[in-house]
Amino acid sequence: MKQVIIKRLYLLIIVLLGVTFITFTMSHVIPGDPARMLVGQRASEETLQRVRENLGLDKPVWVQYLIYMKGLLRGDMGISIRTQQPVISDLIAFFPATFELAIFAFLIALGIGIPLGVLASIKQNTWVDHVSRIFSIGGVSIPVFWSGIVCILIFYSKLNWLPASGRLSIGLDISTRITGLYTIDSLLTGNFKVFADTIRHLILPATVLSYAQLATITRQVRSSMLEVLNQEYIRTARANGIAEWYLIIFYGLRNALIPTVTVVGLSFGALLGGAVVTETVFAWPGMGKYVVDSISFLDFPAIMGFTLIVVVGYMLINLMVDLLYMALDPQIRE
Repeated sequence: MKQVIIKRLYLLIIVLLGVTFITFTMSHVIPGDPARMLVGQRASEETLQRVRENLGLDKPVWVQYLIYMKGLLRGDMGISIRTQQPVISDLIAFFPATFELAIFAFLIALGIGIPLGVLASIKQNTWVDHVSRIFSIGGVSIPVFWSGIVCILIFYSKLNWLPASGRLSIGLDISTRITGLYTIDSLLTGNFKVFADTIRHLILPATVLSYAQLATITRQVRSSMLEVLNQEYIRTARANGIAEWYLIIFYGLRNALIPTVTVVGLSFGALLGGAVVTETVFAWPGMGKYVVDSISFLDFPAIMGFTLIVVVGYMLINLMVDLLYMALDPQIRE
């Protein structure tokens, strides 16, 4: 286990170097002038040149990259062109909203995807299996922005059941921010009114965000369960009179989860990175909306900072998946 952790940390460094080089190069190849967008079209050439010098945009690209990497080694992701604040400060401020949304979407995906996959495998080729297949195809086919808009039209505009944007209703606020997660902070401070309102605001964006990953998890669990349920030891256990529900959960599902762990782990990483569209549709004040606003300003430091956070998240999740493999399958530890 120690060797796995050390190896993955080495790979993380190599991947980060590659990602920084690619994203930095691509962001500077794209046509556009961040300084011009910052000062406006009517600004004089002298003002424009001064802003370029302050932002370091007057230097060659390779010099800018070396300066960026030197700062990154000190934990400095640069200054956002749009907000004129350190990128690391902006990401720290917006990360809790994205993380909270991703966590709830992940719980929805697991809470529905795993039972639905198990049920589809048990009821193979019945109407239950066919419905779950249609449901899964819809999840991987329907664009997030379309499903988000449809949910807003139905549950907000027509039925007025759920809010369509933001993390809290107007007039409510978190008096004491401890973790930045409104659900946790409201419970810790005993503000159950804010907690209930936060849950209401989370339902629509978390459900929309989770749909694609839920569909993937459902199909993976179904496929793994069908393979496991056809094994000899399952038939032997059934012949020995073991209760069907016990056999499915403790004999079938546990072994079926081993190949599913990879999909589940990558699903959480996809939720963090895929929150960009969902946060834009629902005006959710997280990293996704922050980076979309930064893209419109060609805010290279902010875009690269967001990219690095997502890459690190994926790498750490892969590490956790490997460790979980060892916990689920003793043969891997050997």
